[in-house]
Amino acid sequence: MKEIVFAGYGGQGVLTAGLILSDIAVTNGENATWMPSYGSAMRGGTANCTVKYGKEYIYNPSQEEPDLLLAMNDPSLQKFLGIVAPGGVVLISELVTPCPSPREDVRIVQVPCMRLADEIGHTKGANIVMVGAIIRLMGDFTREQGLSGMNKMFEAKGKDKYSALNARAFEAGYAAI
Repeated sequence: MKEIVFAGYGGQGVLTAGLILSDIAVTNGENATWMPSYGSAMRGGTANCTVKYGKEYIYNPSQEEPDLLLAMNDPSLQKFLGIVAPGGVVLISELVTPCPSPREDVRIVQVPCMRLADEIGHTKGANIVMVGAIIRLMGDFTREQGLSGMNKMFEAKGKDKYSALNARAFEAGYAAI
């Protein structure tokens, strides 16, 4: 089983990013859970979610020891770095101050998701850039499986009008790794 924590400010799309990944897993025959946690109930407050997926039954959907942490801001990195599994990955946006890891047992990867989203004309797509990066980093699903699962989720929500932009954002994140 794999565990990923998505964390950032409200409005950065971390809850949606987690939902996309859980849908990718389910679309590809895995069991998955998505457990959101909100700080302030407004844009700019804190938000995070935990996604777990795998072939086996998931008995505990809550945060334990994530294989990957997506930190979209400094407070998220500070809050969750300590629970990342040894050998895990910490994926950070360009909004996070890069610094040497206080932990030698995790790999830190920075992706300029805001810049990449701007370059493709999808300013609200930084979270989807990071989903593409996560799919590549985790290696559990192919690029095609990731795109297909993401598209199915947005279609089910009636938001498929952004399919082309979302695909470009996903591809940009996938290619950034």
